[in-house]
Amino acid sequence: MSAPRESGIGRFRPMLYADLKEVLAIERRAYDFAWTDGILRDCLRAGYHCQVLETPHGFIQAYAVMSAAVGEAHILNFCVRPELQGRGLARRMLDHLLEWARSEQAQTVFLEVRLSNTRAVQLYASAGFCEVGLRLGYYPSASGREDALVMAKEL
Repeated sequence: MSAPRESGIGRFRPMLYADLKEVLAIERRAYDFAWTDGILRDCLRAGYHCQVLETPHGFIQAYAVMSAAVGEAHILNFCVRPELQGRGLARRMLDHLLEWARSEQAQTVFLEVRLSNTRAVQLYASAGFCEVGLRLGYYPSASGREDALVMAKEL
């Protein structure tokens, strides 16, 4: 486990099992098809890079889950509290994840994003991610399934 790291708008630290109640509450407000407690617990058990960005008073502003192996990293989940979106927190978290991927000697970072999530697509593109594929019917949606844009960034 890495030590907490301060940022100008809070600090990054490893996600703990004790954080799951709050993380799940954020997840459910942010996404119609949220991850479950079991999925997040499995990510913690597997040793994935699960991070939160919190205020000095312990208020979780954002969180992310990332894996890394064999020169590649994959952003699996990425969320900012809906009421805090648009304040630069997503960029700070993304920069933190990319910094960690570099420290793990990843050469490429991958992610999937809903085609309808234009704000996220713009964020990733502005950080140097490029479209590398499309996963048809990857995400559940109210009308059935939604395609995912696969994006990658070379480090």
